[in-house]
Amino acid sequence: MGEKQIKYIEKIKQLELQHTHEWWHYWLNYSSFTHWRFWVVFALLTLPLVALLFLMDKRKSLQIGFFGYSVHVFFTYIDAFGASKGYWFYPYKVFPVLPSSFSLDVSFVPVSYMLVYQWTLTHQKNYYVYMFGLSVVFSFIIKPIMEALRLFQFDKGANFVYLLLGYIAVGVIAKMITDFFLFLQKKAKRKETA
Repeated sequence: MGEKQIKYIEKIKQLELQHTHEWWHYWLNYSSFTHWRFWVVFALLTLPLVALLFLMDKRKSLQIGFFGYSVHVFFTYIDAFGASKGYWFYPYKVFPVLPSSFSLDVSFVPVSYMLVYQWTLTHQKNYYVYMFGLSVVFSFIIKPIMEALRLFQFDKGANFVYLLLGYIAVGVIAKMITDFFLFLQKKAKRKETA
């Protein structure tokens, strides 16, 4: 590694440390436990997880959990990308050092998708129709409410249609990955019985 590269990396590290310090300072003054919006975001993190404990079909918990984990991973990627590029912003966070919304990424969105997925399995309904409906609800009802409460902000020309495309992509990818692993599992079971 050359001297110029080392200096550049050191500059980036210092900027990241300064960025983290600024977020902590902002969070302590405007977004921590003493502010009602913090508690809304905290509820978006905790309440869906508690609900999932009671509502998830325990007989299908591995399949539904794997699906939910896939939603979590891909939604986190999309959300972090959009937030890091400045397309959207979360002024109130449970954890101030993350660029995206921890509450949405690990709880509210994955649990919502998991419950819709479970419902479509139980009632033998078309997952894609209901996932599209859920994506519309997130994009055109929940996110506008979050925007009105100042929990979410757009920038750089991003809009609710972009969000819709992201939600749909997450739902399709998570389903495809889950179906692929279910296929591998069934194939292995067939080989065992043959």
